[in-house]
Amino acid sequence: MSDTKPFRLVVNKASHLPDISGVYLITDQGPDLLNRVGQALRGGVSVLQYRAKGALYGDRLATGNELKRLCARYGVTFIVNDDVQLAKELNADGVHLGQEDGDIADARVQLGPDKVIGASTHNLEEALRAEQEGADYIGFGAMYPTGSKVIAHLPGVDGLKSIRDRIKIPIVAIGGLTADNACRVIEAGADSIAVISSVLSSPRPDIAAAELLLLFNRILSFPRGAVLSIAGSDSGGGAGIQADIKTVTLLGGYAASVITALTAQNTRGVSSIHGLPPSFVCDQLGAVLSDIPIDVIKTGMLHTPAIISAVAERLGERKVLIPMVVDPVMIAKGGAALLERDAVQVFCDLLLPMAYLLTPNVPEAERLLGRSIKNESDMEQAARELHAIGAANVLIKGGHLSGRFSTDVLFDGKQCHNFSSARIFTSNTHGTGCSYASAIAALLAQGEPLLKAVERSKIFISTAIRTARSLGKGHSPVNHFQAAQELLHSTSPLLKD
Repeated sequence: MSDTKPFRLVVNKASHLPDISGVYLITDQGPDLLNRVGQALRGGVSVLQYRAKGALYGDRLATGNELKRLCARYGVTFIVNDDVQLAKELNADGVHLGQEDGDIADARVQLGPDKVIGASTHNLEEALRAEQEGADYIGFGAMYPTGSKVIAHLPGVDGLKSIRDRIKIPIVAIGGLTADNACRVIEAGADSIAVISSVLSSPRPDIAAAELLLLFNRILSFPRGAVLSIAGSDSGGGAGIQADIKTVTLLGGYAASVITALTAQNTRGVSSIHGLPPSFVCDQLGAVLSDIPIDVIKTGMLHTPAIISAVAERLGERKVLIPMVVDPVMIAKGGAALLERDAVQVFCDLLLPMAYLLTPNVPEAERLLGRSIKNESDMEQAARELHAIGAANVLIKGGHLSGRFSTDVLFDGKQCHNFSSARIFTSNTHGTGCSYASAIAALLAQGEPLLKAVERSKIFISTAIRTARSLGKGHSPVNHFQAAQELLHSTSPLLKD
């Protein structure tokens, strides 16, 4: 959404200076730097700091020029670390100075009033001095221990909290930050988080950067987080676009939609399907994305190979990545096919590799992989295989298996996590998959890390099934309203590594 952070007075600062906020990426000395940085910028990095200590000046200049061109392409602020002369020669947007690496006033004289100058600080005294001497932002840390340098000062999150109200310029939190620990730092008042290995060492720097950027939404007011659902319409209102909009809205987000197909259905089943022309699907997609700042895209029923191809092509053309929760909807609760048979391979080739999170149930995972899944061990292996095909994270839902508990398995590229709840024996499960995936998308868009988003969404969908009321003569829809109400008060631990 278009919400803004609380206003902070900044005195004597040029209004045209770049904003220092969001994900602040510092370069490493690893191979293939330009490619990795380019991917990270596509993921939503706001500021790039070029650090290349020890390299020959000519090499630093050449690499700096390439990085500057990348930043210009993505509209990213380009900062040089410690070297005012290099920053001047590159005509960078600014320079960042360590405590022993130069004087702010001298840098201002050399670079001029229209350049950004940052300074590393470790306590309130240093931060106030940097602000008084004319710094446009400060780096503050370390928040956590890090492998990139020896840590002599570790003020941590409490140190950041203690200076936030005293400092009027942006604060960039530095040191050991990852998607797992950045939430507390953002809540403590960091305008930006500086990262190196958590993005550049990732096999998917674009995904890693986008994941970090979403975390900043957690400090916005409600409604927060915008989700775009690309799915079919359910005339009965229990699944599809209707379930997605209900879920996102009741959980406090904003829901937009792109309809791929119209269905005539009720609780007893689907009687007919009218697929929309791929060109019109793309018209809807373009209209929304050209105007509304979408945080997460959730896909459901895509119906035909042509629609899958069109959606994948249009989203692949975007300069900046939007994380996608991809729910491979294939069969309606009543048994009707919602995905044409020859669309599965197109889905695997084109859309699955674009998924931030893939959310198949067991029958869908079996169809994607062409083999059976009998138990939780099979689910874990299947999740790993779907990740190998291209999905960054895979959640396989175990509701179709038997047993006392219904367990879902999430593979995050490193390890599997299990989410279990007591199995509820009921036929009131219409819209379960759509609502579950939409809940995850909504919570991700609100700044919840992936594991927490899945855990809370599992609580949501379990409650929605448990409190569902009979409606119609077939599979009744889940209770979105009651589930959203109860989620606000739930602390049930479901995550077991």
